[in-house]
Amino acid sequence: MDAPAPVTATAFSALLARTEALYAPIRSVVPPADWALFAEDVEAILALKREKNAVILAHNYQTPEIYHCVADIVGDSLALAREAMHVEADIIVLAGVSFMAETAKLMNPGKTVLIPDTEAGCSLADSITPADIRLMREAYPGVPIVAYVNTTAAVKAEVDICCTSGNAKRIVESLGVPRVIMLPDQYLARNVAAETGVEIITWAGQCEVHERFTAEDVRELRAAHPGVTVLVHPECPPEVVAEADFAGSTAAMTDYVADHRPPRVVLLTECSMSDNVAVHYPDLEFIRPCNLCPHMKRITLKNIRRALEENRNVVTIDPAIADRARSSVERMLAI
Repeated sequence: MDAPAPVTATAFSALLARTEALYAPIRSVVPPADWALFAEDVEAILALKREKNAVILAHNYQTPEIYHCVADIVGDSLALAREAMHVEADIIVLAGVSFMAETAKLMNPGKTVLIPDTEAGCSLADSITPADIRLMREAYPGVPIVAYVNTTAAVKAEVDICCTSGNAKRIVESLGVPRVIMLPDQYLARNVAAETGVEIITWAGQCEVHERFTAEDVRELRAAHPGVTVLVHPECPPEVVAEADFAGSTAAMTDYVADHRPPRVVLLTECSMSDNVAVHYPDLEFIRPCNLCPHMKRITLKNIRRALEENRNVVTIDPAIADRARSSVERMLAI
């Protein structure tokens, strides 16, 4: 096969001119030199979506050129799970990690769901297996089991109900029992226990991004940036949550910024979250301590484009597992 013809300077200038309206909103967080590398893929992805009747669902941790320029639906795990139920396209591309793509497939069994990189995993999902759930049931008979959505479909199939960081408190309280098993994130479980007063049996899992934040980090941020408002994710250790001004899901953090407009703010979560929120609030100062999620960063414009071009990395789930896992997610969404 012949190599593609090189792009001429005139054609490249025309490409940048055509995509200027897409670039303008993210100019403050994406340098012009980077946009020059992104523009061709962005334009190609937009064309492929039209051609193939595809939509892109992107998590809040995706980089700005994905989140703002090619995604059709953006949000946290709860928002993506909800919106996946109403997608009318033939193809869903999940710009996120594997468990999110599985959830999209659970809620859309008749649609094609693609994940741009099959290695985009999650330390929480990797920390627990269906066999572990069955052992927990044996050890604690009759105690309901709540699984964070950051789990595989096979694990979801073994539990009673799912939750996200945005609705975990509500889900636990809805069960109306004094004792609950909640897994796999031990910090989310401990933070929910402190909020609800329910006894929660935990699992020794944690997010490799959020576990790295410490209470000392918060104190140092306050010392270095007087008056800063500190927002943290509930996957952070409880001592970090105790030092913060607010703890909530990525959607709740976004809402907090919109409602309160703190002049100086820090979001203790994955790096790209601050960039994506800052685009909408150029008048606010965002302090950016940076913990990258290596799994989220496996998703790029180039592999989104390849997934659409080649219909590659189709998500499949054993129907026997899917039916039971779907029920756990549907119970969550009903609440």
